[in-house]
Amino acid sequence: MAPSATNQKSSGKVGPPFRKEPQTLLAKVQREYLNLTFAKSLIFDPARLPLVAVIILAIDFVLNVLIVQNVPYTEIDWKAYMQECEGFLNGTTDYSQLRGDTGPLVYPAGFVYIYSTFYFLTSRGTNIRLAQYLFIVIYLLQQTLVLRLYCKSRKIPPYVMVITMFTSYRIHSIYLLRLFNDPVAILLLNAALNAYIDGRWTLGSVLLSLGVSVKMNILLFAPGILLLFITNLGWMGTLRQLTVCGVIQLFLGAPFLLSYPWAYLKGSFDLGRVFEHKWTVNYRFLEPAVFESKAFHLALLALHLGLLALFASPCYKYLQNYCRLRNLEMMLAPQIAAQNRVEKEQAAKQQQQQKHRQIAGKPKEKEEKLSVEQEKFLKSFEKGIKQMAEKEKQKSTPETVEPVAAGPNKFSIHFDRSTQLALLPIFLSNFIGIVCARSLHYQFYVWYFHSLPYLTWYTEYGTSLKFLLLLLIEFCWNTYPSTVLSSLTLHGCHLALLYGIGRKMFRRIPDLG
Repeated sequence: MAPSATNQKSSGKVGPPFRKEPQTLLAKVQREYLNLTFAKSLIFDPARLPLVAVIILAIDFVLNVLIVQNVPYTEIDWKAYMQECEGFLNGTTDYSQLRGDTGPLVYPAGFVYIYSTFYFLTSRGTNIRLAQYLFIVIYLLQQTLVLRLYCKSRKIPPYVMVITMFTSYRIHSIYLLRLFNDPVAILLLNAALNAYIDGRWTLGSVLLSLGVSVKMNILLFAPGILLLFITNLGWMGTLRQLTVCGVIQLFLGAPFLLSYPWAYLKGSFDLGRVFEHKWTVNYRFLEPAVFESKAFHLALLALHLGLLALFASPCYKYLQNYCRLRNLEMMLAPQIAAQNRVEKEQAAKQQQQQKHRQIAGKPKEKEEKLSVEQEKFLKSFEKGIKQMAEKEKQKSTPETVEPVAAGPNKFSIHFDRSTQLALLPIFLSNFIGIVCARSLHYQFYVWYFHSLPYLTWYTEYGTSLKFLLLLLIEFCWNTYPSTVLSSLTLHGCHLALLYGIGRKMFRRIPDLG
């Protein structure tokens, strides 16, 4: 006993060696999630948006149900849609004969098929409440697809998405209280964008063409998507995707094209249609004669084409870099997967060895004790990793991909962040079309509402100015009827946003070749 006590005293040990108790699941949850750092990350860290998105969708579902149950429905176009589809269901394929209370049918064949389905589901269009619940489904699907794109891009802080999605009265009204066809077209468009980002090109083109078949405004996205095809698929691949889009249009329009082709083309793809001045949101300050003049329309068309040509070069470079990063991802994917397999096997082997030691009753502390050389190596290795991380952090920009930890003993690179490079040209193409539109009606807000946070946060404006732009745009779309002030304010916000985007885009874009 005496030598043992002497040795214990000389080694500085007073009691038994300290053994760390295993943490419970509750303690682990409290340490990782129930703290201020995690709460702040849910608000400001774009990487946390996937978790916040689930909360957004759950709350939005409840909010939509409350709106449907408590806010009166307003009839605008639903009955006319049903009347137009009823004519088709009765056997009429002459587009000039398909009419409703608001006038002739002016949408392509996809609209007829989809709203004919609604016609049957809602008892010939009479069950408005059921139709509203169908549009709740459309709304939630749309939000899911949009949030998925934002989650991949890691561009926008979660609090921005929460504020914009919950505070827009006009958007909820368009979906739930008006039942317009614009949300259906935009839903198909966002489904197509998700397919393109996932590399499912043919599926994306089918969905895109279906969107065009519901409403032609989807063509405003076409210039950006065309550049996406060219940079990622080459000219032959682009031709194949355009062929897919064309075949879908021919297939959907076949019943009408085979019977009354000119009536169908003139009725559903009429690019020269003149809108009524009383419904305009963006040109209330013009006299009706000027608003309806052909010269005014041609001037807007020239401006539209000019802006597309102006932004074509930087957009093309963005999409080139997107393509290169995706190719790099394909090259590195096998190596990353192989490294992860090695790490997984080593972790399993170490865990098995640890179990054997515990069964054998060997002291764990002695087995895990490192030599002086091993400790020096680990410290040097950790220091090098930290220095590399700091250098990458200083070099990183919103348009670069970042290495991320995929969990214990795993390697990963968040290539999905390169989605930013693809979304910007596509969203910008549509936004330019909005800026140069001959007339914007209230339901048209859905055409670009979901891209506004992305476009606004791409600029280098201060956060206060970004929110001010979004607030003013929302104010303009909620002013009914539109006024001179609301129309001018809307144009001012659009031009400020376009200027902020251009000022940043036309700087030197790093070549990732």
